[in-house]
Amino acid sequence: MESIWFIVLITVSICLTLKSLFNLLKHNPKLPPGPLSIPILSNLQWLRKSFADLEPILRNLRSKYGPIITLQVGHRKAIFITTPDLAHQALIQNGAAFADRPPAPETAKLVNSNQHNISSASYGSLWRLLRRNLTYQILHPSKIKSFTPARKWVMEILKSNLKSESQSGKLPVRVVDQFQYAMFCLLVLMCFGEKLDEKKIREIESVQRALLLSFGRFNILNFFPKFSKILFRNRWQELYQLRRNQEEVLVPLIRSRQENQKKIQQEEKFLVVAYVDSLLDLNLPDEGGRKLEEHEIVSLCSEFLNAGTDTTSTALQWIMANLVKHQEIQSKLVDEIKNVVKSEEDEIKEEDLQKMPYLKAVVLEGLRRHPPGHFVLPHAVTEDIQLDGYLIPKDASVNFMVAEIGCDPKLWKDPMEFRPERFLSGEGIGEGFDITGSREIKMMPFGAGRRICPGLGLAMLHLEYFVANLVREFEWTARIGDDVDLSDKQEFTMVMKNPLWAHISPRMK
Repeated sequence: MESIWFIVLITVSICLTLKSLFNLLKHNPKLPPGPLSIPILSNLQWLRKSFADLEPILRNLRSKYGPIITLQVGHRKAIFITTPDLAHQALIQNGAAFADRPPAPETAKLVNSNQHNISSASYGSLWRLLRRNLTYQILHPSKIKSFTPARKWVMEILKSNLKSESQSGKLPVRVVDQFQYAMFCLLVLMCFGEKLDEKKIREIESVQRALLLSFGRFNILNFFPKFSKILFRNRWQELYQLRRNQEEVLVPLIRSRQENQKKIQQEEKFLVVAYVDSLLDLNLPDEGGRKLEEHEIVSLCSEFLNAGTDTTSTALQWIMANLVKHQEIQSKLVDEIKNVVKSEEDEIKEEDLQKMPYLKAVVLEGLRRHPPGHFVLPHAVTEDIQLDGYLIPKDASVNFMVAEIGCDPKLWKDPMEFRPERFLSGEGIGEGFDITGSREIKMMPFGAGRRICPGLGLAMLHLEYFVANLVREFEWTARIGDDVDLSDKQEFTMVMKNPLWAHISPRMK
């Protein structure tokens, strides 16, 4: 049976190869340059590589082909933009044209409910509705402020866990585990409106991470979509089971919230804001005014938890690693905090963060030097469009080299150095730096343009709040004999290859 399917695949490969060679002989519009690729053979080549291999490949190709590169990845063309000026032309000057998403691969459709979430929805009414709902119901400044007690609660959990593990600085602590758990606690509360116990939080975290971190294993299912459900039946079953596990944990929380919502509304009591509440009330006007189905709410809740947890905890670890490595920066930050919060007994209020320009500079430098994602989610154009003299076709995916843009030596002096002062004065940066890239793109850790991350403001608040409190409460030093390795590796985000181990001792008051 397997030999028959092998013969079928070879036959299809030959046909597609001949078709591709024929098309090469025809006059085609000028695509951005790139290495020659042949269908199926190119697919097989990419199957042997991981996503982590893509960045060094593109760096090498950039020196040969220039700032826009075309690759054949999977069954569609992938165009990569490597410079900040072209990123600005695409995402800001031609923002509407570059705001679409490519069709989701088959495996992703299972997880995002056929592109019924914010990150994958096509540019149109559904995307606008979902994004507007998140922006107004959860990310509006007044709603963000309402979660101030939640941030205090999570900060106390994090402090307590760090103190417990560190034993007053005698033992080094693997801090990323504590950062991830703290951020996950906060996002679960914002999503479901409840302070769940640790067992339940760990259960949610387990099913989320199992699906998230195993997704690379299923890439092969997307390269041969017409045959994969037959050839790779067991792997599809594994993916279905991971999704079922996720729904079995999240659906009861959604239903419980729905019942509590009805009960509280009947009793005319105040209902604590939660993301899932807004999803339960949402109508989809372009789909007959129907309510979201449970599996769609699961996808949206999952998106919210993943987007707010891994990216922020990853960025937090990178920032703290640099504060451990550069003790003089940590000392400057402590001095600034002491100047703003005079009394040792007073807590850091969120309003105080606005009086700490060096803190903001440290966070911005961390995001510039170590963006959690070295690429954005793939874009697509709504119609064929010209960029820098090349055709960007509607059926291509478009991506941007975020890490390369943030370290462009034409824009940043000594770009590989960690130097927060660059955001305070000099180098044409200054305190009024626009991280959205609206005026000029110099870094884009949250993306840019119409598809910029809607949680940008919340993420900056969380990073500033947690960094300030952690530095004020503890002295952070390296493990004895450890020089803090800042090399990276690709997981869901770009994480530290060797996670930070730090000695954490209570700071002398």
